[in-house]
Amino acid sequence: MLTETTDLQSELPPLVAQFASSPRGARLARQLAVRHLEERGYPPASDASCAVALVVAELAANAVLHGRVPGHDFGLRVALDPVAGLVRVEVADAASTKRPPANPPSSAPEGESGRGLLLVDTLAVRWGSAPRHPLGKTVWAEVSIARPTVGIET
Repeated sequence: MLTETTDLQSELPPLVAQFASSPRGARLARQLAVRHLEERGYPPASDASCAVALVVAELAANAVLHGRVPGHDFGLRVALDPVAGLVRVEVADAASTKRPPANPPSSAPEGESGRGLLLVDTLAVRWGSAPRHPLGKTVWAEVSIARPTVGIET
């Protein structure tokens, strides 16, 4: 079947993967997101890659810590839209009742936790969550990026 030719950059396939709901799964999700961006011209040390890595790490860690349901993995989707200058990160877990707050919680400077969503709020243009059917939720964030400094490979 033939389709109309469009801008190749807007047609880049997203990264879609499932991970065990464990610290190792969260770490692998971050590493795979960095590799995905590197394949699209964003080196691991670039601002775009570092920002997306931190957002993936925080959302994946939250899915493991707060969204874990025994027997269920968490999902990651990373979609790059260089034309719009955005990377959309989505992390889906099986916990329907545990949704993130509408605004990031304030955290005491000496607290040992509670800064993850503050970090996401700082790095993302916007973020939020949505129910996932039939089970769970998806927490998403959109990170602003500049054009890659090297060519895009497909």
